[in-house]
Amino acid sequence: MSKLLSLVLVAAMLSNASAKLVTKTVSYQDGEVQLKGYLAYDDAKTSQGKLPGVAIVPEWWGVNDYVKHRAEQVAKLGYVAFVVDMYGDGQVTTDAKQAGALAGQFYGKPLMATRARAGLDALLASGLVDPAKVASIGYCFGGTTSLALAFSGAPLAAAVTFHAGLIPVPAGAASATHAKFLINHGALDPMVKKADLDTFIQGMDDAKFDYQFISYSGAVHAFTNPGADAAAKANGLGGAIAYNEAADHRSFAAMRGFLAETFK
Repeated sequence: MSKLLSLVLVAAMLSNASAKLVTKTVSYQDGEVQLKGYLAYDDAKTSQGKLPGVAIVPEWWGVNDYVKHRAEQVAKLGYVAFVVDMYGDGQVTTDAKQAGALAGQFYGKPLMATRARAGLDALLASGLVDPAKVASIGYCFGGTTSLALAFSGAPLAAAVTFHAGLIPVPAGAASATHAKFLINHGALDPMVKKADLDTFIQGMDDAKFDYQFISYSGAVHAFTNPGADAAAKANGLGGAIAYNEAADHRSFAAMRGFLAETFK
């Protein structure tokens, strides 16, 4: 081995050793509502300049360990990740009825986009993010929220959903929306009716959005969450939500490639 190659390898090892994944709770507000998000980033990368930012909106369970793990995964891709708190005070639940009540206050209302926008603004306020390279990703309820945020005209370069409720494209969204879209959908998801799916696709086509729609065979709702089977058992949701390892891995890889292309 040449002396130069040895030095290069040693430098790379030292660089990797010095890299540190930083995670912390960040308090912020939406009007009078106190919120607690979760920030994750690689300090070795942020020390070299501003990075693309990814706002992550959780499932209806709230800011739990699952979505925090997702933020850490995204941070390891070289982005600044921030989990958005939709309910306030970082609230979490494992009870589907309570989760439904918490999430239900947002559907069909401007509050869904404005609460998510508060989280996006908190991400931008970190000072670590290139404001021209920002995305929102979301799971289930969070995917629906990411769509609403993008349709509201938020400064997003990309929006990615995983097993989301597919809301209709609102009037005027075509001129307001800046994002490209990646929709990861379970082919057997019983929570998304065919009529709603057809309306969503028609709206995306009519608006001439830049979007990709990937349907994962055999996957139902919540297919990315390894805890979905236990949640289904605890809440009587058998057959409606379930983990699908292949769809999980494939959808994450699709997101990784999509964000790399968008942020290049």
